[in-house]
Amino acid sequence: MKKQLLFLFLLLPIVASADDAVRIDGINYNLIPKVKVAEVTSTPIFYKYSGEVIIPETVIYNGVEYGVTSIGNYAFSGCSSLTSITIPDSVTSIGDGAFEYCTALKSITIPDSVTSIGHDTFLECTSLTN
Repeated sequence: MKKQLLFLFLLLPIVASADDAVRIDGINYNLIPKVKVAEVTSTPIFYKYSGEVIIPETVIYNGVEYGVTSIGNYAFSGCSSLTSITIPDSVTSIGDGAFEYCTALKSITIPDSVTSIGHDTFLECTSLTN
């Protein structure tokens, strides 16, 4: 019991400083309030992105506007029903494995604003043609 309490006390500062994770219009984001930036993040295991996904340039949460500037590591990983995705000009980076194993993904629009694409981002995207 003492070890469990110690672990919780050690973990508490990490949890308390975590960014806000929210779901807006079917897309999950990590919000960073200090700089009003949003990162697209993965979904819970019971829900996967599917069909066509259009990421907006900005999202509003609790009356505050956040610029969508990145797609996080493994954000769409394993979304085997995702068929296309459009990324806005506000995004500058795409994380590691962001689209890995999206086997139905046929089309993705990546703007010139993206200057960083992580490792294995399109691993096993066997249907990708555009």
